[in-house]
Amino acid sequence: MTLDQTTFDLLRPEAWQGGVIFASPHSGRCYPEWFLAESRLDSHLLRSSEDAFVDRLIAPALDHGAVVLTARVPRCVVDLNRGPDEIDPLVVAGAVPRVMSPRIMAGLGVIPRVVSQGRVIHDRPIAREEADHRIARLWHPYHQALSALIDEAIGRFGGAVLIDVHSMPRDALSHLPRPRPDFVLGDRNGVSAAPKITAAVVDAVGAEGFRLRKNSPFAGAYITAAYGKPTRNVHVIQLEMDRSLYMDEQKIVPRPDFGVFAERFGRIVGKLSRLRPDGSETAIAAE
Repeated sequence: MTLDQTTFDLLRPEAWQGGVIFASPHSGRCYPEWFLAESRLDSHLLRSSEDAFVDRLIAPALDHGAVVLTARVPRCVVDLNRGPDEIDPLVVAGAVPRVMSPRIMAGLGVIPRVVSQGRVIHDRPIAREEADHRIARLWHPYHQALSALIDEAIGRFGGAVLIDVHSMPRDALSHLPRPRPDFVLGDRNGVSAAPKITAAVVDAVGAEGFRLRKNSPFAGAYITAAYGKPTRNVHVIQLEMDRSLYMDEQKIVPRPDFGVFAERFGRIVGKLSRLRPDGSETAIAAE
């Protein structure tokens, strides 16, 4: 199946329990042949910016009554956690961004200029028509699906809780004092989620013995900003986890003890899947 046919997988439980959505916008790994042919990097280097295996790690949410939305489109093709107007003029010929944000300047706009460790993807800028095509055919379908899910949750449950799950390279934390966190929770410093929702995530992660840090170095990007509206009873948490806990970052393969981490993280997923937008939990009737 090509990316033009679908850019995401949307999985629904037999019964949606309380309006929780688990999403992974950066774990897509369907690299189109046309993109590989245009890139100066091989497929392994391109995967360095991918949130590899996060889709597998959040899959248990389905068994606990939550919806799961995962990307197929790779982040280096189009970044689903950026605004459609975050256009890098060094990537798109003739582009004039509305605001030259730090993300654009770092080469991490909606059409990325670089992957991990600043490696440049293209030898030359792409045409504006190509950028518009990617955004229309790859970016918008994912966000239309996400918006529809949130609206549905509001209609059925009075609100929604989106857990937007990402992974971070171990070296992204190298500047932090030890002991470094295993997880970084981003709620845009309390703007994208009510305190009771943030507290529930903090408690679930802590119960499994993981170290967690809030809003530094990652407070949340486009998705938390665009969808997190606590006044509308829509709460969005960005949850970043250290890749080295479950994968070999150089080889991009699961660690031999991947299953141990997956089991621990699965208990976090199970607990958060039972959240309701008011901060309470649904009953565990099916377990």
